[in-house]
Amino acid sequence: MPHPSFRTNFLTPEQAGTLRREHGSPLFVYSRQKLIEQATTALGLPAPYGLTVRFAMKANPHPGILKVFKEQGICIDASSGYEAQLALDNGFKPEQVLLTSQQPAHNLEELIGAGVQFNATSLHQLESYGRLFPGTEVSVRLNPGIGSGQTAKTNVGGITSSFGIWHEYIPNVHELIRRYDLQITRLHTHIGSGTNPAVWQEASRLSLELIEQFPEANIINLGGGFKVARLDEESATDLTAVGEAISEELARFQAETGRELKLELEPGNFLVANAGILLSQVEDIVDTGPDGYQFLKLNTGMNDILRPTLYGAQHPVSIINNSSETEEYVIVGHNCESGDLLSPAPGESEVLATRSLPQAHIGDIVLIGGTGAYCASMAAHGYNSFPSAQEVIV
Repeated sequence: MPHPSFRTNFLTPEQAGTLRREHGSPLFVYSRQKLIEQATTALGLPAPYGLTVRFAMKANPHPGILKVFKEQGICIDASSGYEAQLALDNGFKPEQVLLTSQQPAHNLEELIGAGVQFNATSLHQLESYGRLFPGTEVSVRLNPGIGSGQTAKTNVGGITSSFGIWHEYIPNVHELIRRYDLQITRLHTHIGSGTNPAVWQEASRLSLELIEQFPEANIINLGGGFKVARLDEESATDLTAVGEAISEELARFQAETGRELKLELEPGNFLVANAGILLSQVEDIVDTGPDGYQFLKLNTGMNDILRPTLYGAQHPVSIINNSSETEEYVIVGHNCESGDLLSPAPGESEVLATRSLPQAHIGDIVLIGGTGAYCASMAAHGYNSFPSAQEVIV
């Protein structure tokens, strides 16, 4: 059998067949080796005054993945009180966990009492924290006024984003600091998913201008959003180039102010996206006549992988069989939903696009790549009452 073609594939046809026999399908398969490789790369990013890498665990909170990153020295960015507790339950020390949530955490007092670090993302959150824990250290997330991302849904900075305290409200932050005797030790910003080092450098510059207004802060957290190349033709963020651009700004800031700021980053996609493959199979093949389309119906769909339906996101697909001929297929999921489309046009979730694949047969194994991030953790779980795909680490 030919080896599946996409370059991020880490399974041989024989391994894929064995996994299907042992675990069934659909099945998320994660590569321990690729997780370690990405963690090593992230931890090697240049930072002149120290670096902390936090895994944005919303990307994939699988216990096996958390264990690998804990072993590698990666800390945690938690997006809810539930995630923070899950990190603690999986062995992370409280001081390794930073809680940055849209919704105020239901268990905030318990988490802070245990030693979890807190990052206020709104004036309401900062005031609520101050009432509960006056005279303590805290972080704030600010919206610096710029953003970067492939779509509005992945852009988490600028006027279209609800994330963080708008930078013009810094005087309100200072008023709350005085009222509750708080000490701001970390400034957090996040612009979204982008590849351009110049944009990251500009974001760093703006963030450093903001942190000048918080003289006690000694940590600058620039979030995550490092784009990965799921498809061969896509461009990925050059993490070294980004690190060098950020380091240049940190060194300039030190020369001008005498302050040495430790850098924190919170990658999600970068660490896990291409360490995951969704193993599925062809359940049916239908067509709409000579002027229509051929459809491959898989035994998975938006209840396991929602990104194509939500964003028009692109994932590499391979079929394992002996076919020498190729066909053009639209790939769809098994849910009774017209939006359950696995091969949409790029960025156009409702537009059909075909993939050139080996001539398929019912029962063929299908590998969907780049599914380590925001797939198992961000799907329409329970839709049509289908069970969620199982997950294994190899």
